[in-house]
Amino acid sequence: MALMKRCFCGSEEDFKELLSLKNVQLFSYREIKVATNNFDHGNMLGRGGFGTVYKGTFQDGTAFAAKVLSVESEQGIKEFLTEIESITEAKHANLVSLLGCCVQRQKKILIYEYVENNSLDHALQALGSAAGVTDLSWSTRSDICMGIAKGLSYLHEEHEPSIVHRDIKASNVLLDRNYSPKIGDFGVAKLFPDNVTHVSTRVVGTTGYLAPEYVVHGQLTKKADVYSFGVLVLEIISGRRISQTIRSDMFLVRQAWVLHEQRRLLDMVDANMKGGYPEEEALKFIKVALACTQATPCSRPTMQQVVRLLSRPVCFDELQMLPPGFVGDGDGDRP
Repeated sequence: MALMKRCFCGSEEDFKELLSLKNVQLFSYREIKVATNNFDHGNMLGRGGFGTVYKGTFQDGTAFAAKVLSVESEQGIKEFLTEIESITEAKHANLVSLLGCCVQRQKKILIYEYVENNSLDHALQALGSAAGVTDLSWSTRSDICMGIAKGLSYLHEEHEPSIVHRDIKASNVLLDRNYSPKIGDFGVAKLFPDNVTHVSTRVVGTTGYLAPEYVVHGQLTKKADVYSFGVLVLEIISGRRISQTIRSDMFLVRQAWVLHEQRRLLDMVDANMKGGYPEEEALKFIKVALACTQATPCSRPTMQQVVRLLSRPVCFDELQMLPPGFVGDGDGDRP
């Protein structure tokens, strides 16, 4: 215990908080170093602003993913503890499971279950390429959308306290061997006690996925996640990554609304999708996505409502179809 405390880089309060976290296994740096073959480049699964993720294998054969935070990462010890606290007690089939963590001096590592098929962003990027993944069928895409919706509904409505993820995007959704989605990366998540409906906070997240009221006013509610989910559904159905549309002349949400007004919404569906798709169901998913990206938070459905809408035939009169709101390709106003 004394050695561990000497290796800890946070405050006394942070150290006590780490020890108080339930169901969190603490791993030594040496264990992780050995299991990843000294963080070998061949074991690298991905890299981002937060640091690098490596695949590792424990002596008993259990594979895991080690999220090694870079020293330059903005995720300090507080955010590190927040990520642990957020996901440790959250158990759902569509959430990545945290196995434990390692803290040694400036080194902070989160140990997650290993998810076989990389990220949804990776799958979307590989669509149509010769070396890419198997083309995502309609059935697979709709199941991915539904799984993400169920995971978010659990975080918002079933977990206590409620959790707002704040960074729902394709690269933060992992796909297992059956292409079932698992939401990960809770580094900027916010816990919402029962009596709290919104908070004013520093804006974090990814351009293109951010709800307008959050970007402009820093007002965070569960409906910010709903907005991000709507954008993500449009990505999945269209096969177009949000980064592509931001660089083009038409932001993805704006494009969907223009096609809606022209009664050509099916033009949003990925033309290269193999095996065809049921048109009514595709329309349902796109219209639910548009409902999720409404300009005002109160006009968007809850994630619980989204799950219900996606689970059954939709009477489109239920969905508000006002112009969506976004901050993407212009002045941030409605199209």
